[in-house]
Amino acid sequence: MVSIPASARPTTRRFRRLLVVGLSVVIAAITAALGYRLLKSSSPPSSSSLSSSSAAPSLNALPGEHSGALGEADGVVPDGVTVFDDEIPAVAKLDPDLLKALRRAAANAADDGAKFYVNSGWRSPDYQNQLLREAVSEYGSEDEAARWVATAATSPHVSGDAVDLGRSDATAWLSKHGAEYGLCQIYRNEPWHYELHTDAIGRGCPRMYANPTQDPRMQQ
Repeated sequence: MVSIPASARPTTRRFRRLLVVGLSVVIAAITAALGYRLLKSSSPPSSSSLSSSSAAPSLNALPGEHSGALGEADGVVPDGVTVFDDEIPAVAKLDPDLLKALRRAAANAADDGAKFYVNSGWRSPDYQNQLLREAVSEYGSEDEAARWVATAATSPHVSGDAVDLGRSDATAWLSKHGAEYGLCQIYRNEPWHYELHTDAIGRGCPRMYANPTQDPRMQQ
């Protein structure tokens, strides 16, 4: 065993004292850091952290929300809708007299195996404008688009005075019997488009226009 000289003992004791103090400071710092972390993890998140967090829901991506999209409330028609589907706005918002005539005709047409499916009926102005924009894009000009789609201000669909029927059996049946109910094809290029002309019951349907551009109503 090596003995420590007496002159070195004070220095040794001072070193030990400093070592103890240093360890105490380190332990205190570690304890404070752990305590802060525990406190932070148990605290509720602030509003700023929620807004920047990727886990926070976005108001622009709520389930079922489609900002700006058109749906049934605008007159979009799901597959399989008939003239008897009152819960569909495109049907329910048709002119009452037109709808009554359609249902009377449909009830009799059913005996001949024809069913009146609706491709389009009443439309909102927004829906009509969208259809017009799509037609301009498809046909290349407003003049060409006008042969198929009217403006929201002139369309009889927006006023609820027109219906577009699906499937050829219904339109074929109406081409023979439609006048008996006042239901007339209006445009030669649209065999699916029917409107109510009550005078047709006694005298037959009026002469058809080649397309909507020849219809005086479209010139407003």
